[in-house]
Amino acid sequence: MGVLLEVKDINRFFGGLQAVRGVSFTVPEGVIKAIIGPNGAGKTTLFNVICGNLSPTSGSILFRGRAISHLKPFQIAALGISRTFQTTRLFPHMTVLENVMVGRHTRSRTGFLGAMLSLPNAWREESEIESKAMETLGLFGLHSLADEHAGNLPFGLQRRVEFARAISTEPQLVLLDEPAAGLNITETNELAGLIRRIRGWGVTILVVEHDMSLVMGISDEIVVLDEGNKLAEGTPETIQRDPEVIKIYLGEQDASSPES
Repeated sequence: MGVLLEVKDINRFFGGLQAVRGVSFTVPEGVIKAIIGPNGAGKTTLFNVICGNLSPTSGSILFRGRAISHLKPFQIAALGISRTFQTTRLFPHMTVLENVMVGRHTRSRTGFLGAMLSLPNAWREESEIESKAMETLGLFGLHSLADEHAGNLPFGLQRRVEFARAISTEPQLVLLDEPAAGLNITETNELAGLIRRIRGWGVTILVVEHDMSLVMGISDEIVVLDEGNKLAEGTPETIQRDPEVIKIYLGEQDASSPES
């Protein structure tokens, strides 16, 4: 099992505030790896550095051995990294099918603009994109909702559509940002099954999540952050027994502290 993603000595400052402090870890192919930590630990900042939404102050991110920390998010996506967001970012007035097709356009030759301008071969490719998007909807149990406007769906289904759009890009690595946020217990249990299914399709998963029952139930490996530092790393069983993790993260904490 090779290493898919390498996070090497990442530091990130915001003015005089250091949000991430020399964090390093690897993500092997085929695993579900979680990043956890109390509010303000630097999880979101680190995630955004990996995705290209933020540049590291120092350190590097390597994907299949290639440095990507200088690339834009769309360039990183083209290499095979997709992501979801804590707040769904669907196009509410577009149909479910159209939302998934937008993701599929990252793998097209003409691109979304080419299809809009009716460039040569664009319509043939558009038909192929629609067919592939419908196949993806079927994988996620959304086939019957293809013509529904995304904004009319309940939140749990919107989250599922966002997952389908991420997978439609045919990624090697999917980054999930708080996927259980806003979901009830039943929806969270369904989410766990969905994440395992995505991994079964050969996709590696890196997830930032607060729901500990979900994290411990789906993860192969876990990285724990605290105040920007890597506090611990290991299997769920190792993390659950780590006294520093128990003290700082799983024990009492100030719920009013802001996330970084």
